[in-house]
Amino acid sequence: MKDYYAVLGVASDASGEALKQAYRKKASQLHPDRNAAPDAAERFRDVQEAYETLSEPTRRYDYDENRRRNLLEKPLETAREIWKNYLEGVLQ
Repeated sequence: MKDYYAVLGVASDASGEALKQAYRKKASQLHPDRNAAPDAAERFRDVQEAYETLSEPTRRYDYDENRRRNLLEKPLETAREIWKNYLEGVLQ
């Protein structure tokens, strides 16, 4: 499970406007027409997927509930994944 908040570089309580701003910033940085990195297209698709999920209230609620359940059922695995995604976002 991808941490969509980390993909966009926002906190889990980010507002809709903060999500939109983060999406626009990341999308412009990673768009394959502007970014020649070999993984730009894949990362761009991840950003699109994250925004599509988090910008729609029902999908965001479902995602948050699934994220919460995973954290309760598999805390170490989920925490590792969250930190991995967070650190990748910070280092890029």
